[in-house]
Amino acid sequence: MENTNIISIAKKTIEIEISELEKLKSRINEDFAKAVEIIHSAKGKLIVVGIGKSAHVGNKIVATLNSTGTPSQFLHASEAIHGDLGVIQKQDVVLCISNSGNSPEIVNLVPYLKNYSSALIGMTGNKKSKLAEFSEVILDTHVDMEACPNKLAPTSSTTLQMALGDALAVCLMELNQFKETDFAKFHPGGSLGKNLTATVEQFLSSQKPQVSDTASIREVIISISSSSHGITVVTNNNEIIGVITDGDLRRMLMKNEDVSFIIAKDIMSKNPKTIEKEALAKEAMRILKENNIGQLIVTENGNYHGIIDIHRLLDEGII
Repeated sequence: MENTNIISIAKKTIEIEISELEKLKSRINEDFAKAVEIIHSAKGKLIVVGIGKSAHVGNKIVATLNSTGTPSQFLHASEAIHGDLGVIQKQDVVLCISNSGNSPEIVNLVPYLKNYSSALIGMTGNKKSKLAEFSEVILDTHVDMEACPNKLAPTSSTTLQMALGDALAVCLMELNQFKETDFAKFHPGGSLGKNLTATVEQFLSSQKPQVSDTASIREVIISISSSSHGITVVTNNNEIIGVITDGDLRRMLMKNEDVSFIIAKDIMSKNPKTIEKEALAKEAMRILKENNIGQLIVTENGNYHGIIDIHRLLDEGII
C-alpha cells in the first residue's frame, strides 16, 4: 500500500470520529447536567461498570476521576455477578457503559446495579436498550458510523465514551473547585507533582561551600574545589555578601601576577541571586533559567542555608 493511501485512510478515520464528536456535542443537554449533579452530590463513590472495550474506557474514566477529586472504582460486568457486586454501597452512584446496552452480562446485571446503588447512570448508544430502561439518566453515545472499515470494531463509539468521561471529569472538577494544588496531592511521585509541590529544600545540595569576606585566594580555591558546584559563598557571620565562581578566579589570575594581597571580598560578585528554602523548586528553576546561571543560593530567614543546582532539578523533572 502506498504511503499516500495510508495517510488518506488515517485522515478519513479521524474525520469520521470528529463528525461523531460534533454530533455528541449537540446532544449535551439537561440529562448530562443531571448526571453531573447526581455524581457530585453522592455521599459515596462512583462505581464505573463496563465489559469488553467499554471496560477499558471505564478504567480510563476511573483513573481520570480519581486524579481529579472524584473518588471512583471500576467494576467489571462479568465479575460483578460472581461476587464483586459487594463493592457497591447504597450511597454509591453507578455509571454503566455499554454501546449496545443489551449484552447478556449487562442485561443480567442492571437490575442489581439499580437496586444496590443510589442512582444508575447509563452511557449507551441504544436508548431503547435494557440499560437505558433501568437508568435514571441516559448519556447518549449513539454513532451513525464506526471508523472501522467493516463498521464492526468499536472506534467512533469508544472515542465518544472517552470524550464524555472527560467532560464529566472536567465538570466535576469545576464544581469541586479542584485546583493545581489539589491535583498535585494525587501525583506526588511524578514530575507533575514535583513541579506543583516540591520545595527548594527537598533538592538542597549536601555541599555547602563557604568562605569569609577576608579569606585568602588559597582558601577560596580550596572552598570551590571542595564541592562540585564551581562556586563558593562569601559570608560575614552567615550573612550572604557575595559569591565567587571558578570563572571569577580565572579572570582574577589573568589580571594579577601577584595574588597574595587579594582577599575574597575583592573578587566576589555582590548581590547574588537567592531563594528561600520554602519556595517551590519550580520557582528556583525559573530564576536559574532567566539569569542563565547554574546554581542558586538558598537562604533561611535571609541567612545562608545552602545551594541548589540546576542539574539536580533537571534530573528530578523540575521544569
